[in-house]
Amino acid sequence: MMGKNSWLYRAFAFYRDGFRQMTLGRTLWAIILIKLFVIFVILKIFFFPNYISTHADEGKESEFVATEVLKR
Repeated sequence: MMGKNSWLYRAFAFYRDGFRQMTLGRTLWAIILIKLFVIFVILKIFFFPNYISTHADEGKESEFVATEVLKR
């Protein structure tokens, strides 16, 4: 069991208390999370289509990848 003198408990309490007392930090974290969402979800959907599924035959994706790697 984790006692209050444990380093793990103290580290958790340190970060918990720090996040509770944030004012500007919450806004910055919200901006960071929104930017990550845009980068990894929106850009993936619109700018990085699934190239392999559109150019390879069904069930032969590994052969397509191997051929493309060896050609380049």
